[in-house]
Amino acid sequence: MADSSQMPINSSKKILKWIAIVALVYLLITAVGMIGAGFKGATKGEAEQLFAFATNPFMGLVIGIVATALIQSSSTVTSIIVGLVAGGLPVATAVPMVMGANVGTSITNTIVSMGHVRDKEEFKRAFAAATVHDYFNLLSVIIFLPLEMMFGLLEKIGSYLSGFMIGGDAVSIKSFNFVKAATKPVVNIFKELTHFVDQPLSGVILALIGVALIFVAISYIGKLLKQLMVGRAKDIMHTTIGRGPLSGIASGTFITILVQSSSTTTSLMVPLAGSGAFSLKQIYPFTLGANIGTCITAMLAATAVEGDARAALTIAMIHLTYNVLGVAVIYGIPFLREIPPKLAIWLGNLASNNKVYAMVYILGVFFVIPLVCVGVSYAISG
Repeated sequence: MADSSQMPINSSKKILKWIAIVALVYLLITAVGMIGAGFKGATKGEAEQLFAFATNPFMGLVIGIVATALIQSSSTVTSIIVGLVAGGLPVATAVPMVMGANVGTSITNTIVSMGHVRDKEEFKRAFAAATVHDYFNLLSVIIFLPLEMMFGLLEKIGSYLSGFMIGGDAVSIKSFNFVKAATKPVVNIFKELTHFVDQPLSGVILALIGVALIFVAISYIGKLLKQLMVGRAKDIMHTTIGRGPLSGIASGTFITILVQSSSTTTSLMVPLAGSGAFSLKQIYPFTLGANIGTCITAMLAATAVEGDARAALTIAMIHLTYNVLGVAVIYGIPFLREIPPKLAIWLGNLASNNKVYAMVYILGVFFVIPLVCVGVSYAISG
C-alpha cells in the first residue's frame, strides 16, 4: 500500500520536471534570440570588423576548442554561435568555431575516465573509450578544415540546405515559425530593459544576458533530463549498443537528442567501458551517434533567432552536415575507421602504465594544440 500511495507523488514530480524542461527550452531559444539581437545592435551590422581576429580559420578553431573545453558544453557554444551568426558574424568565420566545439566537448568524458585511475585495467579501458571520441573529432578537423578552407564545402552545403528549407514555398519553415513569434515579445522586453545605456553597450549587455541565460537553461535542462532519462538511457544502451554499428550510431543519436548533451551520453559510456560491460568496438559507433545527436540544440536555436534567420539556419545545418559527413567518411572508409580506436588503445596502454601520459595528452589536445594554432594563425597573418 505504501508503494501505491507514492505513485501519484512520483508521477506529479515527473510531470513538474517535464514542465520545467519545456520552460527551460523556451528560455534557451529566447536567450539565443537575445544574443543575436544584442550582437546585431552592438556591431551595427559591422560584425566582420569586430571579429576580424577570428577570420583566420585556425583562430576560429581555437575559439571553439577553448570555449567548449572551459564551458564543457558544445551545446552551449554552438547555441551562442548560432545567435552570433544571426547578429552578423560571418558564416565562414563560424564554421571553424563549430569544428572546434566538437573537439572541446571531448574533454568531459576524458576527465570522467580519470575516475578509474586506481585500477590499471579499468583505467586502460575507460581512457581508451574516452579518447576514441577525441581522436575521431580531431581526424574530422584534419579532413574537413582544409576542404572548407580550399572549397568552402560545408558552407555551400549548409547554404543550400537552409535555402531549401526557407526559400521554397512547399517546404518553407519561415511561414509557420511560431517559435520565433512566441519568443520575440520576451526578447523585446529585455531590449527595452537595456536601453538605459546607448549602443553599442546596450547590445553588449543584451548579448551577455542571453549568454548567462543559456548557461542557466542548459545546465538545468541537463540535470533534469539526467534524472528523467539516464536510467532509461542505460537500458537502451544495453539493448541496442551491442547489435552492430548502425544500431550503436542510432542509439547514440537518439539518447543525445533526449538529453541534449553529447558530453552526458559519451561520459555515460566511459564507466561501462571501464567495467568491461562493453568493448571499445561496441562503444565507438555510439560516440559517433552522440556527435550527430548534439546538433539538435543548434537546430532548435536557429528557429527563434533575432536577426538573419537564413544565416543562423545555415550554420546549424553546417553543424549537422559536418557531423554526418564525418561519420559517413571516417566510419565508412575502413582504413580511416580503424585510426581512432587504434590510437585510443595505444594511448590507453601508455596512460595505464604511466599516468603522466594522460595528463600530457589532456594538456596537449585542449591547450597546447590551440596555442600552436594561434602561432600558425599569427604566422599566416604576418
